[in-house]
Amino acid sequence: MSPAVFMPSPTTASHLRQAHADDLPAINGIVERAVATWQLPERVKRLSLPSYRYQTHDLVHLHLMLAEDADQTPVGVAAWEPANPRDLPAGQRGLLLHGLYVDPARQRRGVGSQLLEATAAAARAQGFDGVLIKAQADANGFFEARGLQRLPVEDAARHYPHRFWLPVRH
Repeated sequence: MSPAVFMPSPTTASHLRQAHADDLPAINGIVERAVATWQLPERVKRLSLPSYRYQTHDLVHLHLMLAEDADQTPVGVAAWEPANPRDLPAGQRGLLLHGLYVDPARQRRGVGSQLLEATAAAARAQGFDGVLIKAQADANGFFEARGLQRLPVEDAARHYPHRFWLPVRH
């Protein structure tokens, strides 16, 4: 696999920190506003939204990174966990980017790129080979613009249709 040429946006100005349980209402507000912009029928968004919201028990196995603007307003969140080896490219070890959401009012300002780089840095620090992304269809352009490798769907019954791999250098 050829390595992705990932460059974080130079306009990034967010502060990143680990999220805590008391951040969940703000995080879920970001998730809800982001999901509302997806090009899906309203009924599908309404019915699927509960599965995208984060709960206190998610903090046990997910790492949530919160992006805040200069006045400490939450503007984005990324969540990751170790990936199931059978979902990864052959012979690779990685993190699964569980979710990356940026408040629609703050999109296209580098927040998403900064959160993606934080995920890659976490994978690198933990000795993983990369980050697996299972993207929502509307996010394909974001990941493609950052040079991430699209993974083929080898088993339609098991593989998510919009998968990307971000290799990290140690």
